[in-house]
Amino acid sequence: MIDLNKHFQPKNLSDKIALLFTKFLRLLADTFFKKRYGHRAVVLETVAAVPGMVAGMLIHLKSLRKIEDDKGWIKTLLEEAENERMHLMTFVHIAKPTAIERFIIMMAQFIFIFTYGIIYLISQRTAHRIVGYFEEEAVISYTEYLNELEAGTIEDQPAPELAINYWNLPLHSTLKDVVRVIRDDEAGHRDVNHAFADIINLKKTKKTLDTINKSNKEKKENIEKILN
Repeated sequence: MIDLNKHFQPKNLSDKIALLFTKFLRLLADTFFKKRYGHRAVVLETVAAVPGMVAGMLIHLKSLRKIEDDKGWIKTLLEEAENERMHLMTFVHIAKPTAIERFIIMMAQFIFIFTYGIIYLISQRTAHRIVGYFEEEAVISYTEYLNELEAGTIEDQPAPELAINYWNLPLHSTLKDVVRVIRDDEAGHRDVNHAFADIINLKKTKKTLDTINKSNKEKKENIEKILN
């Protein structure tokens, strides 16, 4: 079972920046879409499908440049991007975005590809933490969406054939079933990206400690030379 309520508490400046950035984007989404969850999902999944592809490409190029193993990160990130793309394809069938919303989708893709690419080049740790927080918000949004469907506030409908085939759902599945499996996907992406950020943070901490220990060792040797 996936813990849908899990939240990573920010521990440093990088985490706080990632959380603030995410909350800012959440505010924009809430202001623009309110409770139009299907249309919100179309635009947000457009953005969500970007990080995995951008990060996977950059790590791929780094692996080629440094001739070193990627430890399986590329495959994981590209699978995440593909999964998020299928979320988008599913909600396009459900929400049927207008021409204006399709234009917003294109603009969001264009802007976020470059924005996330720059963030990733500057700080991989912050970039993965941002995605972790993005996915936390996605879990919250899909839970709210599911609650509206179960309460009857939003009319349920048959699941698109695309979703049934992709997630191997029963043929009689409805939108509620689709929202549940997508929410589980988002929770999984949340955990993976927070874990990636933690790994990068540990590497940075270890590197800093190694530098400090090396510096202290050199100081000690210099003192011993002077005393001798």
